[in-house]
Amino acid sequence: MHDKLLDVCEEYDRLSGLMSTQEVATDPDLYRQHAIAQAEIAELVSRFRRFLEDEKHLTDTQALLREESDPEMRELAEEDRDRLEKALEEHEQSLRVLLLPKDPNDARNTIVEIRAGTGGDEATLFCADLYRAYSRFAESKGWKIDVMNSHESGVGGFKEITFEVNGQNVYSQFKFEGGVHRVQRVPDTETQGRVHTSAVTVAVLP
Repeated sequence: MHDKLLDVCEEYDRLSGLMSTQEVATDPDLYRQHAIAQAEIAELVSRFRRFLEDEKHLTDTQALLREESDPEMRELAEEDRDRLEKALEEHEQSLRVLLLPKDPNDARNTIVEIRAGTGGDEATLFCADLYRAYSRFAESKGWKIDVMNSHESGVGGFKEITFEVNGQNVYSQFKFEGGVHRVQRVPDTETQGRVHTSAVTVAVLP
C-alpha cells in the first residue's frame, strides 16, 4: 500500500507541474481535464502526507524515549507517542477506504426527490426539514441547489420537492440518503402533546 500511495503522490505532483505550464494553462479543456484528475486523488494525497509526517514524528519520539532519562520529559514523550500511534491507526483506516474502487457515478451531479409519506401535515413538515438540512449541507460544500419542482402543503411544508445539486463529487455524498426516513416527535400541528411518527421517501439519482 505504501508504494502505491507514493505513486499516487508522484502523479499528483506531475499533474501540478503540467497545470503550471503555458501549454496547459492556456488550454481550458486540457487544464480542466488535469484539474479533475488531480481533484480525484487530492484527499488521498493529503491524508497520506499527514500519515508520513506523523510517522516521522513517532520515529523521533521513540528515539527520544530510548535516550531520555528525565521523568517529566519521558511522560510528555509517552503522551506524544500514544497520540501519534492513535493518529497513524486512523490514517491507515482512512487510506484503505480511500483506496477502494470508486463508484463511476460519484463525481456526477445529483437529483434528489423528497416525498411526504405517512403522517399527514407532519410528514410534509418533515419533508421541509430534510430539504433545509440538505440545502445547508450543500451550501457548506459550496454546491449549488436548483429546485426543479415542488408542491407545498397548507402548513408550510412540502408534499414533495425535487431539486438538483451541482458541484464536485455530489453523488458520492448523497447516494446513501435514498430510502425511507422516519421521525418521532411532538409536532407543531399537535395540540395535545402526543408523539407522532411520520415518514418521507427520498430518491437520489445521478
